[in-house]
Amino acid sequence: MSDQPREQQADLGADERKAIEALGRSREQIHRELAKAIVGQEDVLDQLLISLFSRGHCILEGVPGLAKTRAIRALADTLSLSFNRIQFTPDLMPSDITGTEIIEENKSTGVRQLRFVNGPIFANVILADEINRTPPKTQAALLEAMQEYQVTAAGFTHRLPRPFFVLATQNPIEQEGTYPLPEAQLDRFMFKVLVEYPSEAEELQIIQLTTTSAEVGLQRIFSAEDILSLQEMVRQVPCGDHIMRYAMRLARATRPQLEGAPPFVRDYVSWGAGPRASQFLVIAGKARALLRGRYHVTIEDIQSVSHPVLRHRIVTNFNAEADAVTSDQLVDRLLADVPTSTTPELDAIGARRVLSS
Repeated sequence: MSDQPREQQADLGADERKAIEALGRSREQIHRELAKAIVGQEDVLDQLLISLFSRGHCILEGVPGLAKTRAIRALADTLSLSFNRIQFTPDLMPSDITGTEIIEENKSTGVRQLRFVNGPIFANVILADEINRTPPKTQAALLEAMQEYQVTAAGFTHRLPRPFFVLATQNPIEQEGTYPLPEAQLDRFMFKVLVEYPSEAEELQIIQLTTTSAEVGLQRIFSAEDILSLQEMVRQVPCGDHIMRYAMRLARATRPQLEGAPPFVRDYVSWGAGPRASQFLVIAGKARALLRGRYHVTIEDIQSVSHPVLRHRIVTNFNAEADAVTSDQLVDRLLADVPTSTTPELDAIGARRVLSS
């Protein structure tokens, strides 16, 4: 079975095809520009781009000093997007993020009136630094903005700029005095991106890059309008039914309560990924295809985005902790066990039948 029927490939017009091919070339250009400021982390940057073009949000997890802020700022500069960093602290209030109303006197009439002052959330790219250090009330204010693309103050709705992209960071080694995001709120993030230590060669290059007075000038590749247009184009990328069924089977195979769940999922998982995971697998696969200059989604696209989509949606149990089994390892096993093609029997019962290990 081919990954994409010819009739579906033909749905895109000549202009769209040219735009997609240009995007594939621009991806390499974006990486070259970001390499001026960021050493390594190509997979992280790729995942950020996929999430951005999918209209998703990311949560980044990594120890301090891995250039998470530098990477996000460089990405915003390269894509001509406004950027704000919000440092989350225990005393941060929702109005500190969304904005507040102040009393202002009209100098010509002497009449006092309320005026809304935008908070730092009014930018295209938001870095929510150490989101787990602030109480749930403030976390919820950010998550509402992520979902609705607006904030409400004193009964008035204020639209956020588009595109709107939130990247929240968490420190995995320091949990005292934190407010971990519950699974229902983590589910709002399209990707969970792991930022790892650099290699020895990369670390030496980082030292050479950051210990001089030389300033890095980044060329701007896209405008905000270009990104909005490309976000719309992502939705138009054809995706075969068998690709969608594969994405659905991957997500459903994480649910130990379902008949046909693999034995290792029943052993190690308390709760699996919900329907939003299936949606994100497909839309992220479409964005990945576009970024590689293709007009259709392949099985490889779905598999490539499965770890960042699923890792924070799989809730492991005590058995997994005792056996040192991580959610990433479970995703690896799912990719090996879940069938990539359908049969009449599989089609008849949907995703209930999943090959077990």
